[in-house]
Amino acid sequence: MTDTQKPARVGDGMRVELELVRELARLLDETNLTEIEVHDGDRAIRVARSGTVAVATAPAPAAPVAAPAAAPVAPAAPPADHPGLVRSPMVGTAYLAPEPGAAPYVSVGRAVAKGDTLLIIEAMKVMNPIAAPRAGTVKAILVENEQPVEYDQPLVIVE
Repeated sequence: MTDTQKPARVGDGMRVELELVRELARLLDETNLTEIEVHDGDRAIRVARSGTVAVATAPAPAAPVAAPAAAPVAPAAPPADHPGLVRSPMVGTAYLAPEPGAAPYVSVGRAVAKGDTLLIIEAMKVMNPIAAPRAGTVKAILVENEQPVEYDQPLVIVE
């Protein structure tokens, strides 16, 4: 076994195969993906284009699941200057409901008040509510439940 094939100890003693991490990084380059995550039992390895590698040893938490009626409506690319466009303030994972099986925070056609939670973005195990910047009606939900989102990515249109 060569040095690149030997599992290396990381952080709390988890053994990571460096060649697997390198292969995932090569796959990102070849496919132009921004991140890739591999699960093996209760271990997970995530490689993101920004150059960071996150290794988790705990089982992945159960993610909120939106009710079937909450299917997002994704119109053709919204104009970047749309006055009702709500953008992501961070990188993370978008959740459309507060917990698995719960009703979604909002749905297309629903009226919202300024400050109402539209969705949450999980970043580093912290749930961050994304609030409506103004009162109006939800015209489009531009992300799906459990979708990774990037900074400044369009999330919702409120008119």
